[in-house]
Amino acid sequence: MTEVLFYHLTESRLEDALPSLLEKSVERGWRVVLQTASEERLQLLDQHLWTFRDDSFLAHGTDQVAMPEHQPILITATGENPNLATVRFIVDGATPPDLSEYERVVFMFDGYDADQLEGARGHWKRLKSEGHQLTYWQQSPEGRWVKKA
Repeated sequence: MTEVLFYHLTESRLEDALPSLLEKSVERGWRVVLQTASEERLQLLDQHLWTFRDDSFLAHGTDQVAMPEHQPILITATGENPNLATVRFIVDGATPPDLSEYERVVFMFDGYDADQLEGARGHWKRLKSEGHQLTYWQQSPEGRWVKKA
């Protein structure tokens, strides 16, 4: 079964929390596909990952570039997996594809967005009933991730 992690953003924006989790994934040698809810959001995250820190960037591409299969992190607004990733990040309330081809799936959701919160609850219930291994992480007031379930 796929390991599924839920990250509940309460103290920071997705743009602030996402890069460090993606960096850790790449450091572990994992290929990642990052699924957004829209093409507009895809473009914003694409730009952000190149500029989120002055001293470095996060190598990545989108499914709109040539040879997406070579990207260590690929951003898409679809359920496709063109870079054959084993880890999938689902953000902005995007609708997840079949998760069976992934070792790990990470749902990141804004705790102040009612639609994202309700969507995450629905995914949790469904995936738990399917027998997936689920963990739930919430930000502390300092912005650190604390395992709650």
